[in-house]
Amino acid sequence: MQLRSFQGLVPTPEKAADVAAVPYDVVNRAESKALAAGNPVNLLHVDRAEIDLPDSVGDYDPQVYQKALENFKKLQSDGVLVREAGPCMYLYRQVMGDHAQTGLVAVCHIEDYEKDIIRKHEKTRKVKEDDRTKLVDTLSANTGPIFLTYRDQAQISALTKEHEKEDKPIYDITAPDGIRHMVWRLPVETCEELTKLFDKKVPLSYVADGHHRSASAARVGKERREQNPNHTGQEDYNWFLSVLFPASELKILPYNRAVKDLNGHTLEGFLHVVGAIFSMDPNGKKVPDHPGQACMYYGGVWHTLDWKPLEKASPVETLDVSILQSRLLAPVLGIDDPRTSEKIDFIGGIRGTAELEKLVDSGSHKVAFSMYPTTVDQLMAIADAGEIMPPKSTWFEPKLRSGLFIHTLD
Repeated sequence: MQLRSFQGLVPTPEKAADVAAVPYDVVNRAESKALAAGNPVNLLHVDRAEIDLPDSVGDYDPQVYQKALENFKKLQSDGVLVREAGPCMYLYRQVMGDHAQTGLVAVCHIEDYEKDIIRKHEKTRKVKEDDRTKLVDTLSANTGPIFLTYRDQAQISALTKEHEKEDKPIYDITAPDGIRHMVWRLPVETCEELTKLFDKKVPLSYVADGHHRSASAARVGKERREQNPNHTGQEDYNWFLSVLFPASELKILPYNRAVKDLNGHTLEGFLHVVGAIFSMDPNGKKVPDHPGQACMYYGGVWHTLDWKPLEKASPVETLDVSILQSRLLAPVLGIDDPRTSEKIDFIGGIRGTAELEKLVDSGSHKVAFSMYPTTVDQLMAIADAGEIMPPKSTWFEPKLRSGLFIHTLD
């Protein structure tokens, strides 16, 4: 892993809570507008600048990117975002209830991304990748960090925990959702030691969240490399903003499914078909307690579905979401491509099973499935095998906030 410090833009301490924003891709346009209402310095005015334009202007209209640049420059000219005095790395700690995770904020090299030293497990959608590429290029900055993970390394963990205990954070804010965000600026000598440790001790990292952001950063870097006859590989456009977490600290929640119709099956007929595919028990359990199990809400009753592990299967085929898709959703409910099907919705586990019950009881959906979460080990195994996860397989929580550190490309 190539890692280095960066001399980025950061909010002043008194403005950090107002600037910090949810990732651009977890909210739609209306939700972004509501979150940023009355707060002109929230980074959603940059990451989702369409909220400051008439609704008639499309999300990907050229005006959106120019508005983003205008808003970004204003945050700097107003002194809300200020340039660090020198290159920095940071520790970024998040606390959600009884769960805490601490990552290292630095910049990673697009070469590692291209050579699969930074490994991926999802496909990107062209329209979304084009959008973020245009934004990064227009701003000449990475505003949202890539969420990376790596297999735990004892020396790195010991070094970061030492500063976390002894140093005073530069930011300590609690977001409206109750999640606490703390940031420490690391001493220069610690940054140098961490750079060496990642070079020697961390052969690979994995994109946990942010496949479109990382692909876009790599595209912009490649384009600028080709345009620069004096390219050296060390220019800022070769690097992208990342937060790297040891795998043991991450929390993955399930990504649940809700289906709108039964593909022509009657109520009783559907239960009969499901019972022939899986071991089914209408015991009222809402959350599966191990892999190889899902809970189905149907007809006002929770059913537990069980199946035996697959033998001689690839890492992707053994995922619970893959088994549900291949055995039930595709052949029985007609959801051949969950990426494009209008018949299925995906509900992040942070919303709980009550949301699944609400969808089915309201009549908007006919059946819902509560899944066991995919593990970090499964994610890494799939990336190592060069395979692609099914859509909506992982929901990482808590989410990284954008705006607490920004990496500029020139």
